[in-house]
Amino acid sequence: MMQELQQLANNVINGDKRSIARAITLIENNGEKAQRLIALLYPHTGKTHIVGITGPGGSGKSTLIEKIISELRRRGKTVGVVATDPSSPFTGGAFLGDRIRMQKFTTDDDVFIRSMATRNVPGGIAKATREAVMVLDAAGKDVVIVETVGAGQAEVDIIKVAHTVVVVFAPGLGDEIQAIKAGIMEIADIFVVNKADLENANKAVTDIKASLELNTKEKAWKPPVLQTIALTGEGIEQLVNEIFQHKTFLEKGAGISKRRKKVETELVEAIKDKVADLIIEKLRKKKGFNELVEKILNRKIDPYSAATKLVSELTFNQKED
Repeated sequence: MMQELQQLANNVINGDKRSIARAITLIENNGEKAQRLIALLYPHTGKTHIVGITGPGGSGKSTLIEKIISELRRRGKTVGVVATDPSSPFTGGAFLGDRIRMQKFTTDDDVFIRSMATRNVPGGIAKATREAVMVLDAAGKDVVIVETVGAGQAEVDIIKVAHTVVVVFAPGLGDEIQAIKAGIMEIADIFVVNKADLENANKAVTDIKASLELNTKEKAWKPPVLQTIALTGEGIEQLVNEIFQHKTFLEKGAGISKRRKKVETELVEAIKDKVADLIIEKLRKKKGFNELVEKILNRKIDPYSAATKLVSELTFNQKED
């Protein structure tokens, strides 16, 4: 198994598209193989610039990403995309399939696009997104774009993954600032008012700038507020320029604490997964586990009460069964 994984890792590092796809699928399925593959790939990561694209549904994120890819390729950059879609309630798979919108890049060996289902995990990104980005990083992509599902205010988990967070908004979606201020307003490095040819686009820009000015906390980086029309490509070159300016800003020292926080988050998430697996494995071995399953099945106890009972015994009773 180890030899097979090493070969897969080597192929990923060499940028083989089929191997990249296999590696991400392996990671999505989780398990021991996935963890060993990540261990093989990790020393080859840390070079890519990760750009998070988030914002309310209907703001045109996918079309914007398509144009960003085109501009990056024009500049000779290799690109990876992890687009998070809502889950199908039947299969758990990606529901919308953002790759459909980016079909013209399927024959480009320097572009890799993958849709991932959230599988009902809150925060706007899939659980395996971080590891999928790691695979694309190891594969040598210059820029990796992560698109969130488009749920709105709760999409703050992207800050744990991306170096540069772009918040996209379009006029005409209701109360503009209310749609984004309760979470993602604070994490944006760049604001984009897309569909700027629509009515009230200038007002949206003014409102965002006014909201930013209300934040009296001094920041070294002041998020620019840009206007784009993704359908025509207007404003895309300026947006990509700002992304690279932010990258330069981070590389000059301002990003050290952000990178450290990102690594700390990776460690904490890995600990959470390991601890959860260990606890569940231990609880399954307890004498009362199957008995409680039967009681839940017969509606004699609810799952939360049963979980509380098992965990409290595990926590406070040091004597092993």
